[in-house]
Amino acid sequence: MSSVLASELVIQTSQLDALIDQTSVLLVFVGSEEAYRKAHIPGSHLVRPAELVCGTAPAVGKLPDADDLALLFSRIGLNDNHTVIAYDDEGGGWAGRLIWTLDIIGHPHYHYLDGGLIAWLGEQRQTDSGINDNREPSSYTVDINQSLRVTAEDIIKSLDDNNFIVWDARSAQEYRGEKILAARGGHIPGASNIDWLELMDRSNYLRLKPLETLQTMLDDKNLTPEKTIVTHCQTHHRSGLSYLVGKMMGLNIKAYDGSWSEWGNLIDTPIES
Repeated sequence: MSSVLASELVIQTSQLDALIDQTSVLLVFVGSEEAYRKAHIPGSHLVRPAELVCGTAPAVGKLPDADDLALLFSRIGLNDNHTVIAYDDEGGGWAGRLIWTLDIIGHPHYHYLDGGLIAWLGEQRQTDSGINDNREPSSYTVDINQSLRVTAEDIIKSLDDNNFIVWDARSAQEYRGEKILAARGGHIPGASNIDWLELMDRSNYLRLKPLETLQTMLDDKNLTPEKTIVTHCQTHHRSGLSYLVGKMMGLNIKAYDGSWSEWGNLIDTPIES
């Protein structure tokens, strides 16, 4: 687990006001270049979602290799002393994916901006437009911590372990096998399903739902701190948010970056529907 405490992980737009001009802060927007050009928080650096995944079919969401990640984080000027503030424009999926990646490379200093760009714009705060990412590049080196990254083989070996559970962050239709986005549909045996969209408060600029609500949701699905929890979706994009929420709620959570695009396309993985 990262050294970031659950109470520190998520910050609000009002808290960012006091941090935004600090040289130790690296603001990172994860989203399309089109959205970044249109509006972003002043001082933000753009990370395109494609830079956080390998892009190789069928498991297109798997982690890039260390050299590609080193190029990415060097491009945005990351150094060991930076506190990254991650945000996106969709309620936390891509920002959570970035935070998982920071955990993977051992960078422990970060926050998630609750509601991201949606909240920032909704509160009519100042934005910049165009491409103005002028930070001096760094020479960031990457060592990958494989302990936060789970393989299909790891899951299969753990299916009979009562202290192991999978958090499927896809839609209920995908979970039940009614909507099929791979060779086979359904879910990993014993997996609990909480759709990533259910974690967001649509009446509050896609901020996370209140802690009490999230806790009830997790308890109802047997996603509890004493268990090893592995989260996935189709490509470990939506499950970036479930990973983030798991960390915030003090869960022992990891991610299966192969996700359903791998599991559902393998011929011998067990599936329930």
